[in-house]
Amino acid sequence: MAVPFNRRFRLRALALVFFLALAGCASVGPDYAPPEVKAPERWNAATEGGLATEGVDTEGLSSWWTTLEDPVLTELVELAIKNNLDLREARARVREARARRGVAGAELLPTIDATGSASLSRSSENAGSGESRELYAAGFDARWELDIFGGIRRSVEAAEAELEASEEGFRDTLVTLLSEVALNYVDARLFQARLSVARANLETQEETYGIAEARYLSGLAGKLDEDLARLNLESTRASIPALETGLEQAKNRLALLLGQNPGYLRDRLSGPGPIPATPVELAVGIPAETLRRRPDVRRAERELAAQTARVGAATAELYPEFNLPGSIGLESLSARDLFSADSVAYSILPSVRWNIFDRSRIRGNIEVHSALQEQALARYEAAVLAALEDVENALVAFSKEQERRSSLKEASLAASSAAELSNDLYASGLTDFLDVLDAERSLLSLQDQLAVSEAEVTSNLLRLYKALGGGWTPPQTPIERKKE
Repeated sequence: MAVPFNRRFRLRALALVFFLALAGCASVGPDYAPPEVKAPERWNAATEGGLATEGVDTEGLSSWWTTLEDPVLTELVELAIKNNLDLREARARVREARARRGVAGAELLPTIDATGSASLSRSSENAGSGESRELYAAGFDARWELDIFGGIRRSVEAAEAELEASEEGFRDTLVTLLSEVALNYVDARLFQARLSVARANLETQEETYGIAEARYLSGLAGKLDEDLARLNLESTRASIPALETGLEQAKNRLALLLGQNPGYLRDRLSGPGPIPATPVELAVGIPAETLRRRPDVRRAERELAAQTARVGAATAELYPEFNLPGSIGLESLSARDLFSADSVAYSILPSVRWNIFDRSRIRGNIEVHSALQEQALARYEAAVLAALEDVENALVAFSKEQERRSSLKEASLAASSAAELSNDLYASGLTDFLDVLDAERSLLSLQDQLAVSEAEVTSNLLRLYKALGGGWTPPQTPIERKKE
């Protein structure tokens, strides 16, 4: 029994589609595999001053600002996450990447257009029959590029990796933002502490000046003692406006990070507050854990994956492109017969296109993307090295600054005792005023250095948190992947 031609054509078309679908399981170009990085087994810097290499407290690291137990800082961090403009821009970039992934994925599906038309025409009696003619049509046109060699799939793979890279970029922005908020907050508290030191010393030096002036007026001391006392007093007084300026600038920088106008924190940070104290212990983990957590390293790895997929997309242009266009619809000369079985019309026209004479351009494009892949690999390796350097530097700075702070504390206590004793001896006429002057200058300098060191210890801890990649996995993350 003979098979009708139309049926044979349909069978062959279906067989062709089935064959091409099977062939489409493979994708040309390199398959991506994450590069192997041999991280050191342990940190070179000595883990001192409360540091330990035991397993990292992931929850504590994700919300490290709470370990400082400063409610004002916690409030500022939450406000920054909500209102910071750089973070808002990073969120928009993630939405853009997600939309681009959707556009790339749509290329895998057929495109279908609905059509409909109705026409009325009449030929002239001098050139034709003069009869009127109606034509009604409705249907669907479809086109499907069969991704035989995986070019479209590689593009989708690249778009997916770009989306993941943009999410890591968002987290990297978040890590940097939280660190900058805390560092600027510590700066503001430091200026307040230095102002307190300067004003306290100013009061002491005013009393010393009063003693020197009284002794001069009574003839017990010379004019030089009074002049030196006034010199010391006014020098301290002159340092206060500069510190007040630094305080206001730190507040304004902090307001900018919060997405607020300058002056927003004038009242909120009007009174002096303590510099946040560091926790007693901190587990920093091992280098491999840090590399897995650092958003900038993760972003560089995803960018490498995206560029590897683009090499495959460029390679697919060397091979033929298969398309399966077709249409199905209804055509009738009268509206009442449009939906009858006899009005059905369809067409299927498989096609192939092959850039045979453009291969030099295609191979050049492949070489371009291969070179970009090498650059992405170099950036990834550089990000790994930079991450390890950041942590090593932060570990050294944190532990060594604690040693410096300890020495400054002892020196400051000794200077305070020396200043008090020298003032008592001078008031009794048992010592020269130069001893008083040296003691008071040393006290002011050491107390100021101690305040700076206290802030530097905390700041170095904040830099260590940032270097470890802390702050990007809070319980309520500001960004969530949409469900597919």
